[in-house]
Amino acid sequence: MTLQAIVDKLGASVGLGADKLDMEVEHCFASDLMSDVLTLKDTPVLITGLCNVQTIRTCDMANLDVVIFVRGKRPTEDMVELADENGMVLICTQYSMFKTCGILYQAGMKPLY
Repeated sequence: MTLQAIVDKLGASVGLGADKLDMEVEHCFASDLMSDVLTLKDTPVLITGLCNVQTIRTCDMANLDVVIFVRGKRPTEDMVELADENGMVLICTQYSMFKTCGILYQAGMKPLY
């Protein structure tokens, strides 16, 4: 599934990385616990409601390329700047984490576990 398809299905906005929406992704992971995120391997998409600079730092450490913020959360200027330095894509949706995961699962996105 392309990131553009994800944006369309979630009625989302792109906070950073609009030039990368043709990227294909297959798996995603949803969590607000950054300690769980640090255990991930080769997962390009994180779905989270935790919206702070530490989220971006954690994703950088875990080599995550895409963050989908749920519940209407918007990244701060500091977050966007750090994510831009690391080549990340930031997507924002109004949906809850549960609904976001359900929509993406129904559309064919695969879970890690």
